[in-house]
Amino acid sequence: MRFDVTGKVSLDHIYDQPDPRTYFRALRPLDYGVPQQAKPYFAKIITEYRESQHVAVPKVLDIGCSYGINAALLKYDATMDELYARYGDEERAAESREALLARDRELARSRRPPQAIRFVGLDTSGSALSYALEAGFLDDVVHADLEQHEPTPRQRAQLSGTDLVISTGCVGYVTERTLTRVVRAQGVRRPWMAHFVLRMFPFDPVERALAGLGYRTVRVDEVFRQRRFASPQEQALVLDSMSAAGVDPRGLEAEGWLYAQLHLSRPYDITGTNEPNREQS
Repeated sequence: MRFDVTGKVSLDHIYDQPDPRTYFRALRPLDYGVPQQAKPYFAKIITEYRESQHVAVPKVLDIGCSYGINAALLKYDATMDELYARYGDEERAAESREALLARDRELARSRRPPQAIRFVGLDTSGSALSYALEAGFLDDVVHADLEQHEPTPRQRAQLSGTDLVISTGCVGYVTERTLTRVVRAQGVRRPWMAHFVLRMFPFDPVERALAGLGYRTVRVDEVFRQRRFASPQEQALVLDSMSAAGVDPRGLEAEGWLYAQLHLSRPYDITGTNEPNREQS
C-alpha cells in the first residue's frame, strides 16, 4: 500500500481507467459516499442560483469530476448505491466498455432532469473525462492541470460562462491556483462556489485568494463522512498530519473515518441567499 505526501493512501490508479469499474470496486469497501451527502446541498444551491439570478440552465463546473459522478447524481437523480451496483458488482466485471456506455446512455435518456443543468467537468484524467462525456453525464470536458498551467484559449472559452463551481474532495490537491484561474477565465463574472474539503486540508489559503477576487466564504457547521481509512497505517499518518496542522481529530478522524466540511463562496454583492446553517470560516 502506497501513501502520498499527505499520508493518504494513493488511489491514483482508479482515476485513469477506461471506465468507472475500478473506481467503484476500490472505493466500495471504504464506504466512500461524500457525493451522496453533497447532492442535496448542490441541488439547493443550483436552485437558489437559478431563481435568484434568473438563469434557466445553470452551467456547473465540477472540478476533479473523474467519471462524472456528481453530474450523474444531480442530472439523473442516481444514487451512490445505484452506481456501486452498476459498476462494482462482479457480474459487471466481464462486460465490455461499450456495453457499459450503452447502459449509461440509456440512463441519461430515460431520466431527464425536471430542470436543465449544463455540467462541465475539469480533470487531469483524460480517460475519466472521455467516459463521462461519452456516457452523457457531462456536457463538456476540460482536460487540464490548472495547478501547473494557465488555461489555453480553448480551455478559457470552455470555462467561460460558469455559474457554479463545485468539488467533492479535490481541494487540498487542487489549490487556490486552479480556482483563481477558473475565476479569471470568467472576465468580470463571479460564479458561486461550493467545495467539500477534507478537514485535514486547510481552506484558509483558498479563502484568502477568493476574498481578493471579491468573494465571501462561509463554512457549514455540519461535518460529512468521506470514507473509512484504508488501513491503520493510513489513519496514523493522517492523524499525524492533522496534529501538525493543529486540527483536533477527536470524535471524528480518530474514530476511523475521513471527514469533510462544506465551504460556500459567493460574491460580496450576493444577499438573501438562504444559505444552510453555517459559521464564518
